[in-house]
Amino acid sequence: MAPAPHVEPPQRLVRSLGADSPWLAELPELVRESMTRWDLTVERVVAPGGRGSLVLLVRRADGAPAALKLCAAGAGAEAAALARWDGHGAVRLLDAAPETGALLLERLHAEISLRSLPEAKANLEAVSALRRLWVPPAPPGAAHPFTTVAEHTARAVDRIREHIPKEARPLAGEALELRSALLADATEELLLHGDFRQGAVLSADPGRAHWLAIGPEPLVGERAYDLARLVRDRLHDLGATSGAASLTRRRVRKLADSLEVDRDRLRGWCLYRAVESASRQIAAGNRADGEMLLEFAGWL
Repeated sequence: MAPAPHVEPPQRLVRSLGADSPWLAELPELVRESMTRWDLTVERVVAPGGRGSLVLLVRRADGAPAALKLCAAGAGAEAAALARWDGHGAVRLLDAAPETGALLLERLHAEISLRSLPEAKANLEAVSALRRLWVPPAPPGAAHPFTTVAEHTARAVDRIREHIPKEARPLAGEALELRSALLADATEELLLHGDFRQGAVLSADPGRAHWLAIGPEPLVGERAYDLARLVRDRLHDLGATSGAASLTRRRVRKLADSLEVDRDRLRGWCLYRAVESASRQIAAGNRADGEMLLEFAGWL
């Protein structure tokens, strides 16, 4: 095994966590631990990377390529979801040390996501990947470790009420009412990706499905919740077109029909998730992004 290299975290990660993040200070040691545990040689850091994790391209002892992902917030749920999917529709988990937030993954083409395709083709491939991900969260009779959509969304209720601006309070109220109604009569309990979008689906090597999902934030709930994030993909491009509202509603219809999801339930979760994301952006000081998300919610 080669000596542990100096690892420079990408600026996106530094900005997201803060330059004084204790986790960033621990990164060199976390890299060394993972290199020792799995006998790895580091090639390079993937940039710009994510906002909550560092990904390095590595080689295993036999020379096989892999990717090492170190997660700032822990990796237990992600590891469990990837193990459950076992490479079907998602990147394959080779090994994991959840206690240190480390995942050893098959290497995909980090520079080629569905966002490199025209929108219609990208959505077609996204739908294909999602079909493979929506499975029961555990074998029959077994318990699962995942948070439910009800539990996850409950954590955002106070933030929505506090941070959505006064002029958008009616929209926030509608979002919260929709959440309650959708949860009250939900009938599905499937394993969801949780953050499924075009940028989270990467190209794979020959012999595998061409497109595989990465970076799940797994939840258990209904398909419409998972699909809702995809509806607002390429949001700034959508906002720059004429007739954005009608195009948005058309997206809802097409994506719902392609996956046999109820249109009204998809529209409801789209609106809720846009408002929830807007509250998070505004709370973080990203008011322009928050306002764009509220505008999207209004189109619905």
